[in-house]
Amino acid sequence: MIAKLKGLLDETGTDWAVIDVSGVGYLVHCSTKTLAALAALGEVGEACTVYTDLQVSENDMRLLGFAEAAERDWFRLLTQVQGVGSKVALAILSALSTAEVQAACANGDAAMVARANGVGPKLAGRIVNELKDKAGALPASGDGVSVNSVNTPAGSASADAVSALENLGFKPAVAARAVALAQGELGEDASEGELIRVALKRAAG
Repeated sequence: MIAKLKGLLDETGTDWAVIDVSGVGYLVHCSTKTLAALAALGEVGEACTVYTDLQVSENDMRLLGFAEAAERDWFRLLTQVQGVGSKVALAILSALSTAEVQAACANGDAAMVARANGVGPKLAGRIVNELKDKAGALPASGDGVSVNSVNTPAGSASADAVSALENLGFKPAVAARAVALAQGELGEDASEGELIRVALKRAAG
C-alpha cells in the first residue's frame, strides 16, 4: 500500500497530477481542491506531499491523491457506501470541504451532499444515513491545533492568508498553523501574498 508521496510536482491535468519521487513519476487522481492546493504551490518542480489511496480492480489500478490525510480518510469512508465509487467520492470532495461533508453527514443534510456532480437525492440520502454515526469518529482537524491559538486579527494579512488557504481546501487548523509558521519565518510585516506562498509549502510539507 502506498500511503504517501513526497516529491516534486511534475505535471497537472483536469483531474490528475504527476508527482516525481526520486525520478519515478506517480500519476495520482485528485479532487479539484487538492489540485488547487498543488497548483497554488507555484511552478512545476516545487516540493509537495500528497496522501494516497490505492484502488485496485480486475481491470484497473489507480492511485488517488489528497492534500490532507483527513480528505483521504473521508474518501475511504465515502467509498464504503454502496453506489459510491472513486469518481463519485472525488466529486463530493471537490464540491465540499471535509468539514462540510462531516457536518452534512452528522446533520443528515442530504441536500448539501447532492450538490456534488453525479450525486442524486437518493444516493445523497444513503450517504448521510450510512455515515451519520461515523461522522464524529473522524477528527474535524488533522493536527489538533486550535485556530484561536494563532494570532490572526480580522482584516490582517495573516487572517486573509488563512482564509485563502481554507478556500483552497485546507482545514482551518491546518491553514492557521501553516500561516503562523510562515509569519514566524517572514516576520510580522509580511504581506498576504508572501504569507500564502510560504504557508502553502508548510501545509503541504
